[in-house]
Amino acid sequence: MSSGTVPPGLRGALTRAVADADTARSMGSGDLDVLATPRLLAWCEAATVAALGERLGPGRTSVGTRVQLEHTRATPLGGSVEVTAELVHVDGRLLRFEVAAADAEGALVASGQVTRVVVDRDRFLARLQRADRQDSGA
Repeated sequence: MSSGTVPPGLRGALTRAVADADTARSMGSGDLDVLATPRLLAWCEAATVAALGERLGPGRTSVGTRVQLEHTRATPLGGSVEVTAELVHVDGRLLRFEVAAADAEGALVASGQVTRVVVDRDRFLARLQRADRQDSGA
């Protein structure tokens, strides 16, 4: 299975405001009321999914397999970030995105890469269910 009609250069973006549930204190990744790195990472992955949109076709999806993220600037509670993703490399089913986040003033908050792999949704879930049954001894 190849990635089909997924050309490099696809872009996705989203803007999010930092709410209580997004802070390091709330997520358990620190004790400050600033944007938590795990939440920022989730937003970066969401931007990669947005970049792909409906391009993968029926029955196909992508799953994250590797992340490299440098979170270099704090964003306070109530602040906002724009997260962008650009597909920079396609190798069969493997899709590599450059991701970045900037605050409302345009200052870089984070940058990195997210790698995703295109999978057949039903086969992926069937393998997961088989593995769960094996782990439970069923």
